[in-house]
Parts: sequence; C-alpha cells; structure tokens
Amino acid sequence: MTVQFEAPGTMNTDAVVQCVLNRLEIGDIEHVVVATTTGDTGVRFMDALKGTGAQLICVTHHMGFREPNQIELEPMFASQLREGGARVLTTSHALSGIARSISKTFGGTSTTELIAHTLRLFGQGIKVCVEIAVMAADAGFVPAGRDVICVGGSGRGADASVVLKPAHMNAFFDIKVREILCWPKLP
Repeated sequence: MTVQFEAPGTMNTDAVVQCVLNRLEIGDIEHVVVATTTGDTGVRFMDALKGTGAQLICVTHHMGFREPNQIELEPMFASQLREGGARVLTTSHALSGIARSISKTFGGTSTTELIAHTLRLFGQGIKVCVEIAVMAADAGFVPAGRDVICVGGSGRGADASVVLKPAHMNAFFDIKVREILCWPKLP
C-alpha cells in the first residue's frame, strides 16, 4: 500500500524508514539505496536496517556540489556509515553532470535536464530515487535489472521511496519503477 504525506520535507523521514522496513519484510529485496547529503539520513537508515539483511548504499552529493572542493558529507557520519557496514557512494549526478554546466554557461537546457524535470512532476524525492539508482548501478553497488528500494527527499531528510529495477546510465530507459512505497503530495 502506498503512503502519501501531506507535504514534502524532512518531517517524513521516520515514516519513510517505516515504509522501507515494512516492504523489506516481504523478503525479496537485498539492497536499499538512500540519498544522504550530510550523512544524517544515511545513519538513520543504517540504524533502522540492522538485522534486516539488506545492504545499505548511501549516495551523497558529489564533491563541489555547493562549493568548489567541498563535500557536504560530514566526516563523523561518513565514519559511522562505513563502520556500520554501509557502502558510501560519492560520484557525479546522473541527471545533471556536464549538461548542467553547459546550461549554466550557455543557457538553454539539455535532454538530461528535461528527464530530471519530467521526473520532478512526481516530486523531487521520486526524481532522486531514479537518479541514485542509476548512480549505484553504474558504480557496481547494485545489480541492474534486480529490484532495489530507493529513498530520496526534497532537500534534507527523506520523503519518498520506491521499488525499482535499476539500469546503467547507457540503458536509462530500461529502469522500471515497480512500486511507490511513499511520497508527498505536491504543493
């Protein structure tokens, strides 16, 4: 059953954790991919997933996302995640990358950005879920073509979760969103 929140935002994180735990009880999912900026959301999921048997993959913003040569992942959370058995992935964003640089410099938009904007019709968190699935598949952290749970949010925290079959970037349209576990109503 899909849960819908009244609004996007970090106040939904605990409920998203519960949606993920409920879905994991079925026993057919081995990987949970969570977007985390500072690492706080990743640590919350790591603590909650203990004993489920699911492998946690935490996907961060890339180096320089907000400021040149800076990463937003806090060292304390990064250490906790790695010591707790989570895999941490810091890499370029699948739905922006060089295309965003071209748009910022020369104007216009790219096909990649059009895909991102189209996914945002379902909310920022759903867009993030699809994007981190591609990033994790390309890094070899999750298998392409096998169901995983992805968790995204609108800024900080988590407010959306889906079950999907990831694909590599070069086969993007092979991605299949199979279940929406939870998501917010859009303003």
